[in-house]
Amino acid sequence: MVYLKDEGVFDAPVDKVWRFLNDQTHEHRSVRFSKVLEQSDKHMVAESEMTGPDGKTYKGTAKFTFNPPKGFDMEILAGPQVGTKYTHTYTPMGDKTKVDVAGEFKMQGLNDEATKKAALGFLEEAFNEDNASLKKFK
Repeated sequence: MVYLKDEGVFDAPVDKVWRFLNDQTHEHRSVRFSKVLEQSDKHMVAESEMTGPDGKTYKGTAKFTFNPPKGFDMEILAGPQVGTKYTHTYTPMGDKTKVDVAGEFKMQGLNDEATKKAALGFLEEAFNEDNASLKKFK
């Protein structure tokens, strides 16, 4: 298990970021949701198909616990990252929003250094995709 902290700044106000994250069209190249298993106003459990750092695709299950507009917690319940738990925290900065991500990441078959590299790579990719998509999001 590897503890990581990462941060970035979205080019959008926090209310727009939150609406975007909750939009049904929100997705990432390496994570495609296939089925929502449970959903309420406070949490969602969903199955997804994920592309790992090796390019292979696998299935996983994640639980999101929402704390709008401050952020959300994610816990991986099934798949090669089972046991991963991290939090996204949003801080309003006027027309921008700071995001802090912190938590423990696990990836079966990878040592700590490879897990760190893969997790930071995924977070960077997801951030860049979201920041680009936010520019087009109404």
